[in-house]
Amino acid sequence: MIKKPTLIVIAGPTAVGKTSMCIELAKHFNCSIISCDSRQFYRELNIGVAKPNDNELIEVKHHFIGQKSIENLYSAGEFEVDVINFLKHYFKSNDLIIMTGGSGMYIDAVCSGLDEIPRDEKVREELNIQYEKYGIKYIQEKLKQLDPTHYQSVDIKNPQRIIRAIEVCLTTNKPYSSFLNRSSKKRPFKIVKILLHLPKNKLHYNIEKRCEIMIKKGLIEEAESLLSKKHYNALNTVGYKELFDHFETNTNMEEAVNKIISNTKKYAKRQMTWFKKDDDYYWVNNEDLNVAKSKIISHIQSSMS
Repeated sequence: MIKKPTLIVIAGPTAVGKTSMCIELAKHFNCSIISCDSRQFYRELNIGVAKPNDNELIEVKHHFIGQKSIENLYSAGEFEVDVINFLKHYFKSNDLIIMTGGSGMYIDAVCSGLDEIPRDEKVREELNIQYEKYGIKYIQEKLKQLDPTHYQSVDIKNPQRIIRAIEVCLTTNKPYSSFLNRSSKKRPFKIVKILLHLPKNKLHYNIEKRCEIMIKKGLIEEAESLLSKKHYNALNTVGYKELFDHFETNTNMEEAVNKIISNTKKYAKRQMTWFKKDDDYYWVNNEDLNVAKSKIISHIQSSMS
């Protein structure tokens, strides 16, 4: 059936059901899964990033999960290089692999490549000083003025990404968004992109339920154990930062949990904004896993013919 090595991308917002779907598909096609979640890379983060559980990891071989420490930054560009090198070896003995996650920039890095974007350490240092002095709202507004397009899709709660974008805008006198995927790299394998989605009310219900389950599994204790490391970029993440605020007495527990739910819903919206920009995605409603699975298998098979 498969004439050319193929990368199947299963994307979608948080809590849309990517993990369950990908395990079903991987068992059907007898293949492995690459995690493309920018927080599941870190071994210290587990409950709060919804890593596949032990049983799921046993069922299907997963790659790029828990291979980094939160003490080390891991950029989309580094991920691109690592995955492309991994696929060179994987495709020697396998025809198909699934890559899944909600981190749009990391998916795009593997599928299309990232442009070489200028750097200026002095500009970045000055921006970091401004952030420390004036706070995140100041740099958010700065990015909004310099690059309204990128402002709509970037994680505006992530100061490192905001500062990086502003750095490029100021250094080149061009919007950061103009550097993203201007020319796609040609890959020696076929790429089939599938986007899982749900009605807003169903996705929001899943997010609320997921948060409840994470709390029961020990998210509060996990976050507490990481409090001393909260300055690392990997922990500037929904689910952890709200609890860090709670531990430092800025909020009570109920407020912290409500903020996790609210910020997760906002994050899911930003994820969909990113994915909607790519017309290559085949959209699949994931309200019924079996129906959605059949549609995806049919789409993959037709893409191979």
